Amino acid sequence: MHPDDYPPQEPFTDIGARYHAEVMRRGAGVTGVEIALGDDPYRALAVYPAEAPTGATLCLMHGGGWTNGYKEWMAFMAPPLTACGVTVVSIGYRLAPRRRFPTGWEDCLDAIAWVHAHIADHGGDPTRLFLGGHSAGGHLAALAALRTDWLAPRGLPSDLVRGALPISGTYWFGPDSGLSMRPRFLGPEDAETDRAASPLHHVRSGAPPFLIACGERDFPHLRAQAARFADALEAASVPVERLDLAGCDHLGASYAAGAADGPWLAAARALMQPG
Repeated sequence: MHPDDYPPQEPFTDIGARYHAEVMRRGAGVTGVEIALGDDPYRALAVYPAEAPTGATLCLMHGGGWTNGYKEWMAFMAPPLTACGVTVVSIGYRLAPRRRFPTGWEDCLDAIAWVHAHIADHGGDPTRLFLGGHSAGGHLAALAALRTDWLAPRGLPSDLVRGALPISGTYWFGPDSGLSMRPRFLGPEDAETDRAASPLHHVRSGAPPFLIACGERDFPHLRAQAARFADALEAASVPVERLDLAGCDHLGASYAAGAADGPWLAAARALMQPG
């Protein structure tokens, strides 16, 4: 699909408009297999098969502050990943303010369940699923990797997620989060919702390994969150690597993840290798 084919979403901020233009430019001509998961076009995914699949499958969730974004935003990341054997899936989800938590997150979970059931048809291995994303997508990926209450109701194994690769994500909400305003996808202020949506509050021993990437010049509150989140994972004996993307701001961190010769791809490949 093309963004013009979707129902309208919130108007872009200036930074959102710049990001949209750049990732669409970078992803121009990259096409995947489109899969609809419901009547709403935001509930869909695109599969980008690997050229010589190793079985590793990376499910990516786009950013956009939970109010903007399209699965097509992640298309630019697919070519360098598929070239090294990783099957890529870009997941769409319904957005705020029309939809509040947990709707968009559950859309992602349903998409991951579809991937587990069908990715073998596209060269992926359902026992080697990894989750990632940028900004809001990094948050959604981290939350899905840490919470386990969604697996059994969808008939999924407890060890489904083999690793998480969030980029510039948000890892907790509430008064001490450093956020300048409450994200609208959370709805009215509610400590229980904040906790349910916060990956930090679901850190557990036995969680899959994490690669936590952040721009060297990213938003200060996100850098602080990444550091505290990594510390919490380490304290729970979860394997974790922190990657500072040199010279990158918030948008640049996303672009850097699409570089074939960059440090993010090298670290991601190491995390997703067999064994």
